[in-house]
Amino acid sequence: MSKERKKVRRRLPVFQGILPIKRQYIPTEIIAGITLAALGIPEVMGYTKIAGTPIITGLYTLLLPVLVFAIFGASRHLVVGADSATAAIMAAGLAGLATQDTPQYVALAGALAIMAAVFLIIARLIRLAFLANFLAKSVLIGFLTGVGIQVALGQVGGMLGVQTQGSGTLQKFASALQQIPQANIASVIISLVVIVIIIGASMINKRIPGALIAVVGMIIASYAFNFHTNYGVEILGPVPSGLPKLGLPDVQLNELPQLLTTALSIFFVILAQSAATSRAYALRYSEDFDENVDLIGLGLANIAAGLSGTFVVNGSPTKTEIVDSSGGRSQIAQITTAVIVLIVLLFLTAPLAYMPSAVLAAVVFLIGVRLVDVKGMSRIFRLSSVEFVVAAITAVVVVFVGVEQGIVLAIVLSIIDHLRHSYKPFDAVMVPLPSGRWKTMTVEPRNEAAPGLVVYLFGSGLYYANAICFSQEILKLVEGAEPKINWFVLEAAAITNIDFTGADTIQQVHQILQKKGVTLLLSNVADNVQKQLDHYGLTALIGKERFYDNLAEVLEAYQKETNRTPEEPASEENTTSSAPSNEA
Repeated sequence: MSKERKKVRRRLPVFQGILPIKRQYIPTEIIAGITLAALGIPEVMGYTKIAGTPIITGLYTLLLPVLVFAIFGASRHLVVGADSATAAIMAAGLAGLATQDTPQYVALAGALAIMAAVFLIIARLIRLAFLANFLAKSVLIGFLTGVGIQVALGQVGGMLGVQTQGSGTLQKFASALQQIPQANIASVIISLVVIVIIIGASMINKRIPGALIAVVGMIIASYAFNFHTNYGVEILGPVPSGLPKLGLPDVQLNELPQLLTTALSIFFVILAQSAATSRAYALRYSEDFDENVDLIGLGLANIAAGLSGTFVVNGSPTKTEIVDSSGGRSQIAQITTAVIVLIVLLFLTAPLAYMPSAVLAAVVFLIGVRLVDVKGMSRIFRLSSVEFVVAAITAVVVVFVGVEQGIVLAIVLSIIDHLRHSYKPFDAVMVPLPSGRWKTMTVEPRNEAAPGLVVYLFGSGLYYANAICFSQEILKLVEGAEPKINWFVLEAAAITNIDFTGADTIQQVHQILQKKGVTLLLSNVADNVQKQLDHYGLTALIGKERFYDNLAEVLEAYQKETNRTPEEPASEENTTSSAPSNEA
């Protein structure tokens, strides 16, 4: 890509997911878009059962939001639309504020989408895309697993054809089980047939639109055999046709504060899930990708959702994979899907009135089952028992307490996990080998680079959470040294940042070492860290002459300083006898 083209893209970050258009791939893109429509339309209609909104709003999520993201997003692959996780968070947040499927509820859902969009755009303006990395993958797997269990349990009543009681998912599930003797046999059969068709189609070929076949087939059967009148099967009833009405949601300003926590939860899920998906596909195809530009696309897509009478949209990993596996390599495929949805809205909504409610319940049930990531959870269990416990706790909270509380817990646990790793980072002392390389050893006073010379490697940025650990390790090395240490070298190659607390700790360490007659030196200091040391006055305090470019220079200077003849470097046998080690 030329410099001129890069400049144009920086000035006008639009159509990045479309341009350049490769004409020879357009037929493939269109086929991928048709495939996404066939698989995605029944799915987004099902998500309305999770969200608690009218079925038509599911189709709206694949119209304007998709077109807006295609124009303003950065990813060529990410598919934006209704998503089970954000729909579940929204439904939990709106519970008690309005009755589901009412105009007031839809208005609050639209306001929530716009509020989440505002957070996304603010995140872009102050470059907070990196926050996506703070929702650990293990925690996200646990969260989505919990959402899947909750979603699946919530559809049992609909599959049985009974009206459930209770405020929470578990209460509704228990109510459904109690009413099994009163189940509508026809609804149960319909649900089972839908499940068999969808699973059977995916086993034959994942590109076969099993959900679409099941939906269309059941609509025809319902119309032909009059399921509602003859068998007491609940059907959707009239579904409005035409384009969505544009306008701000009819919400009072005093209602917005009640949505703030839910909007923040949705913001974090969108940030984590969309960024991870976009990044994975950009890496797969070695493409340019700017997460911050994607935030604008996602924000504007959610504004479009809020203005067009639907609910929050998110980047969907499953829909993105559908397009990719069908040959789609740009947002042209998604635009094709939007055109098909437009045709459905204008001309094909009337038949939806005959769809049995059990069909959507079965579709959503399978969506929930697919979210339960048994393989992912078992892999976490095998590789990291601590992270498995965190993921399992997150899933349990989602199921037994609530989705919104689950995502808040997921964020908190992810941050704690991050702090746990950086609080006690990898550190070591370093000794030279005959080859000239340096080897890392455990932090023990006997592991000296030369008599009286200790080289200490700290493997993290130095900040408030690990500053005490840093000072304690240094004091352990100095106080236990025999013979006495003359030079203490901080190998700073892995230190990427120093905050105020870290700088204050270095100053205190310098004072303690000075009192003990030990000289503090630094090696391999990065340019940005050097500027921070200058800013905090540490360069002047320690002395600029005590900063070295590499450890070889340190060793040479120490030998000259102490008027020593070069000692024979530690052999690999000697260095490995005391503790496990790694070459550096």
